[in-house]
Amino acid sequence: MTSALFRPFQLKGLSLPNRIVMAPMTRSFSPGGIPGDNVAEYYRKRAAGGVGLIVTEGTAPDRPGAANDPDVPEFHGKALDGWAKVPPVVHGEGGFIAPQLWHVGALPNKINPRVNPVTAESPSGFYMPGRTNGEAMTDSAVADAIAAFARAAGDAKRLGFDAVELHGAHGYLIDEFFWPGTNQRDDAWNGPTIADRGRFAAELLKATRAAVGPDFPIIIRLSQWKQQDFAYRIATTPDAMVEWLAPLVDAGADVLHCSQRRFWEPEFPELDGENGLNFAGWAKKLTGVPTITVGSIGLSSDFIEGFAGGTAGPAGVENLIERLERDEFDLVAVGRALIVDPDWAHKVRDGRMDELKSFDRAALAELV
Repeated sequence: MTSALFRPFQLKGLSLPNRIVMAPMTRSFSPGGIPGDNVAEYYRKRAAGGVGLIVTEGTAPDRPGAANDPDVPEFHGKALDGWAKVPPVVHGEGGFIAPQLWHVGALPNKINPRVNPVTAESPSGFYMPGRTNGEAMTDSAVADAIAAFARAAGDAKRLGFDAVELHGAHGYLIDEFFWPGTNQRDDAWNGPTIADRGRFAAELLKATRAAVGPDFPIIIRLSQWKQQDFAYRIATTPDAMVEWLAPLVDAGADVLHCSQRRFWEPEFPELDGENGLNFAGWAKKLTGVPTITVGSIGLSSDFIEGFAGGTAGPAGVENLIERLERDEFDLVAVGRALIVDPDWAHKVRDGRMDELKSFDRAALAELV
């Protein structure tokens, strides 16, 4: 039944052994931003467990406030010594790995009370409509942020990573430029159209491409919803989605990582019904580039409920397999199920569904 999930896939120059991606999930086990041997072992186990492509937790390029938690790993300076240990152990297990480059923008951290105050930076100082935190970025700060992402991507390639992902979703910095509620600028980084507001992401992609060269895969993670507004949609029609996504592909994105809270929900049910294409399906149809779907795969409830303290039991993958078989999307990112079970992929491959583990928030207290 699961054969579609274990078909190989060519991602630019990479020959992935299957369609399973480890979704990026913040773990905060890197004190002072420096990943240790425990972080390398965490990713090694997922490669040994059969994950084809690992996308790391969000890592901070060299910008003030890029991470709003002191235990989130950085991707510059001394932290690179720790990251240098990760690709060899992942490759030794037959896996591939990409760091996710992440800047939280103005979004505050209300969960971790140990967070030191930082000067948050964002398009206009807003983390949601009417709510401020930190400062609006100057033109020079915008340029410096783009350069910092590009340097980090170049370092990823130098350290032996296989690809790089930019976090452009969930109400963080790149997404705050897309969102009119947080982008109130009166300069060239804003405008009446989605393409105008997407200029920051496009220029960032161009700079990243220049840093890594033509053959290194670049992924960008995107979402309609934000942590600040679950119901928000950047693109309410396919035409608007083209206006949003096409410039990103033109600027250098090889793969669109399309985040939903629930992957099975149709993106435009008014056009193709309740069983219609999801976000990744429409993104692939409209742009022609490979897409990754993500959102509560392999579990019985979405991640908002899970991280709020609820328990999510294992769930079937029949609907996922059906969609893969008809090539609605290309790759499948698994999140919380891989936090609790590094062998998830092998268990699914072998039909050992009764051995799959439930997720609850207590699992976040340690790296398994």
